[in-house]
Amino acid sequence: MYFTHIKHIMLIQWYPGHMHKASKEVKLLMPQVDLIIEVIDARIPFSSQNPMIAKLRGDKPTIKILSKSDLADPDMTQLWQHYLEQEQGVKTLAVTSKNPEKIRQLIDLCHKLFPDKAEDGKLINALIMGIPNVGKSTLINILASRTIAKTGNEPAVTKMQQRIDLGNGIILFDMPGLLWGNVENRNSGYRLATTGAIRDTAIDHDDIAYFAAEVLLRQYPELIKTRFQLETLPEKEEELLKIIGTQRGCLRSGGRVEMDKAAKIFLAEYRAGTIGRITLETPAMMEQELVQLEVTRAEKAAKKLARKKKH
Repeated sequence: MYFTHIKHIMLIQWYPGHMHKASKEVKLLMPQVDLIIEVIDARIPFSSQNPMIAKLRGDKPTIKILSKSDLADPDMTQLWQHYLEQEQGVKTLAVTSKNPEKIRQLIDLCHKLFPDKAEDGKLINALIMGIPNVGKSTLINILASRTIAKTGNEPAVTKMQQRIDLGNGIILFDMPGLLWGNVENRNSGYRLATTGAIRDTAIDHDDIAYFAAEVLLRQYPELIKTRFQLETLPEKEEELLKIIGTQRGCLRSGGRVEMDKAAKIFLAEYRAGTIGRITLETPAMMEQELVQLEVTRAEKAAKKLARKKKH
């Protein structure tokens, strides 16, 4: 029931003009590119991938950067790196802005993929992409050792393509944060909203917080108990949000909890890592959801065909 709101938001409000323009630019730029660098969120490695890249990259070498790894479950990050390297044939690097030296390892990794270019003094042209608010601009500034890209906690800071010479034989083509127009997997839509990939003014906080609370109660119950000082877990997500609202003073007259305020606090604490290091999806979970997605697509196609036959 939750997904109807978020699907509408993504289709109507979160495919602005500069993103549509950028998707066309990517197609035009691809023949000039040697390497693709995709920055994904370590908390949602599947949902934060752009499906357009898989279609366009062909056999071009690809590096997946799992950003914000300090906020993600470290065991899950290792599991995801293994999965991406084995199943998608890409290189991976888990990074955090708190460890710039780890980010700079990307330079060496690029040169290792193209040893002949380094010997001949030729430039490596790399296209760097990532969804809004994934930390791409911070990563670029660290690689360039200077402020080039604007940074911020709000999505869609980068508005236009930039060509950046890193000064070490690598040229970066930076594209705006691309969030595709239709996220077919309903849970992926909610995970994107939970992590902040969608501007908060475009979401229903209650709706998203209910989803996140349900996931965390199931997958990270001990972290919830510790953070909110609970002896026993509430059975339902609504109960958890009411507890948080009561603890944080989000009360109206008569002692009723202001659920919107409680939801905002819960999401803010999740995004800041205050609750703990949490990953919202696993490879096995995503494979199950992809199977279900294929079933849904087949059902939609069958209904569409049946309607055509009637007419």
